[in-house]
Amino acid sequence: MLISGLQKLTLLDYPGHVACTVFTAGCNFRCPFCHNAPLVLPERIEGDPNGEETVLQFLKKRQGILDGVAITGGEPLLQRDMADFLRKIRDLGYAIKLDTNGSFPERLIELVEEGLVDRVAMDIKNSPALYAQTAGLRELDLGPIERSKNYLLEGHVEYEFRTTVVKGLHTAESLLEAAEWIRGAAEYHLQQFKDSGDIIAIGGLGAFSDEEMRALADRIRPIVPCVRLRGVAEEDNTK
Repeated sequence: MLISGLQKLTLLDYPGHVACTVFTAGCNFRCPFCHNAPLVLPERIEGDPNGEETVLQFLKKRQGILDGVAITGGEPLLQRDMADFLRKIRDLGYAIKLDTNGSFPERLIELVEEGLVDRVAMDIKNSPALYAQTAGLRELDLGPIERSKNYLLEGHVEYEFRTTVVKGLHTAESLLEAAEWIRGAAEYHLQQFKDSGDIIAIGGLGAFSDEEMRALADRIRPIVPCVRLRGVAEEDNTK
């Protein structure tokens, strides 16, 4: 396991749980709006050789205090020993949420089928036509992402789809096409883009206003009724 960070407490990353967040290093995408550049760009990755043991020791001490672990990145499913790591976390009694970009469906399915994941958050980068551009790639085979998406839509595990909405990459039309692509989804979260100050390629990108985000959500709800907004001030998320 190549682990680059541990957030010891989060009430946001794993809904309904008092959790910690484990950050794995490395990603096969180069989304220009990514706010975790040190976890993605090879020349900036600093993995802790003792990271797995550090996390497990921390979790042992927090049994009865924390009840969940969120695994994020980077792209966690790049880690080929992820299943072994999750088994160790499961043995300590924790619920597990996994973030993924959906590009490794076989690994995702294996983890779910083994009962190692309780919730999956899968990124939906944009409409299929704009997917490669939004992921920062010249070309991209959508087949694996489609398989992951369809598997989650079948309801094998609790899940959410989510899109970080970025002015310069997304439009109302592209988001409507993305919503059609996931029609029937249990949850769809639109995340307002925030500039962390360490973006991969910020040039020309920006955030939609709170009002614009609400308007986008309203346009999508006839397709995917369960739209929620994240990062928008005082939004009524009960719609």
